[in-house]
Amino acid sequence: MVRGSTSNNDKIVNFGEESRTFPARLQNSYTGPLGAVIKYLKSMSIIPSMLPDFRVRQRDYLLEISRALTQELDLEKLLARILRISIEMLAGQAGLIALKLPDGWRVATAHGIAPAFLSYLTPLLAEEKVRELDVRELNRMLKELTYTASMGLLNGTGLPLAAHGQVIGVIFIFRNYADLFTPNDRVLLQSFADQAAIAVFNAQLYGQVTYEKKRLDALLDSAADGILILDAKFNIERSNEAFEKLLGKSREEITGREHSEIIKWKREPQGRTLEESIANGWPLTPNATLYVEGDLERPLPPPLPVGITYAPLLSEENKLLNVIVSIRDITHFRTADELKATFISVVSHELRTPVALIKGYASTLRRGDAKWDKHTISDSLAVIEEEADRLSKMIDDLLDASRLQAGGLSLSHADVALPSLALRVTERFASQSPKHRLITDFPANFPVILGDENRLEQVISNLVSNAMKYASAGEIKISGTLRPDQVVVCVSDEGPGIDAKDIPHIFDRFYRSTNAVKQTKGAGLGLYLARAIIEAHGGRIWADPKPDSGARICFSLAR
Repeated sequence: MVRGSTSNNDKIVNFGEESRTFPARLQNSYTGPLGAVIKYLKSMSIIPSMLPDFRVRQRDYLLEISRALTQELDLEKLLARILRISIEMLAGQAGLIALKLPDGWRVATAHGIAPAFLSYLTPLLAEEKVRELDVRELNRMLKELTYTASMGLLNGTGLPLAAHGQVIGVIFIFRNYADLFTPNDRVLLQSFADQAAIAVFNAQLYGQVTYEKKRLDALLDSAADGILILDAKFNIERSNEAFEKLLGKSREEITGREHSEIIKWKREPQGRTLEESIANGWPLTPNATLYVEGDLERPLPPPLPVGITYAPLLSEENKLLNVIVSIRDITHFRTADELKATFISVVSHELRTPVALIKGYASTLRRGDAKWDKHTISDSLAVIEEEADRLSKMIDDLLDASRLQAGGLSLSHADVALPSLALRVTERFASQSPKHRLITDFPANFPVILGDENRLEQVISNLVSNAMKYASAGEIKISGTLRPDQVVVCVSDEGPGIDAKDIPHIFDRFYRSTNAVKQTKGAGLGLYLARAIIEAHGGRIWADPKPDSGARICFSLAR
């Protein structure tokens, strides 16, 4: 079970990995606290008759463990060092250190023990009935196990490790002679064990602090919001990766700077700034959080809309220790507010016009003091019908837009012949404007594709309707081309074209260019819905930049 042996003729006691030759130091006049042990060991020929001065050696052991207490914080290395000293100090052949963890006892390190015995001991300590054993019961169990396993050749000596009033483990040394210690010896050994326990406790505490620091670092660096940690003088102690990206500066450029040097506002923010709050005595309580919202200046424009929360960390004496600063990018929230305002403005304006026309013509027809001829009545009813259709289409578009926000459009796939679909659209629009000439141009072998025919007709109708709005007259063409694995359909007109600065935004919800707002009616939903439908089919839609020579919008679908 144990590596290492002694012999009557050997002058070296083998402790496993280390062998030590004892000089001829022992005199017959030795009467120290371990005198009985020495006489017993000599009589049993367990160790050579020439041993070092135990008092000096034990003092050296205590000095070494004291150095370990202050020098070594790596728990694994520390335990191995304590075990080696313990084996030498107790003239043992092997040993182990078991630590008491929340879920029971565990062998933390071992020396000179056969793997078979260790593999038996490890699950034994993990058993439910062993987990609640105190040090004395564990020591007794290990002694009995050692004596039985070695058939009476080995004994065991256990030193409890206790720090700050709690048992944290036990050092167990395997020896081939019995325990013979005087009271002074036991005081010396317990002093060693106490210092070893403090060293282990400190190493465990250091390991826990290191783990908590790593966990905090991971938490800070994985946070989506920017985070700053300020000291009591409001200098930046720490910044996370998210804030560095938001600001556009490196950690070295941020850490150590004053808060006011990094957090600068482009214009007056909403809410009190940190500096203004400090001037008014902030913080007065641990829960006195601040919130301020505004545009944060950055090295590269544009300024970033952010919401910043300041949370104080106070000591028990109510003294400020740190300030935790959370910086959130609120661009999307601001965009949503602007979009909401745009929606209300556009919809209220666009709904008011057809409603006003319908009401006006209906009121005129109902006048009792006038008689209208059939032609006037027909024209008035035609306007009412046209505006009602326009109102109905706008409502449908708004409903489709809300469906998109709620989770997308539902499609009913079937075979679609795009040339026939395009011809049907041109025939419907041709009667609406005699100033435009609508044509289709598809190759003869244009393939049938898989898609939602009603939705694709809605896309082409929206594109043709836009072309008729922005091109006052001229040709509007729906054309198709073939690619190896795609079909491409384009709608072109002979109007003023699309300004290059508007092209990135024309497919955005409610977006309308300045010229469009002045010249045409609409809610800015047609191209937004067209893009959504094409993308739901797995396709792509785009606008060709051709200012002053007409507009052309194309989409592609899989064959």
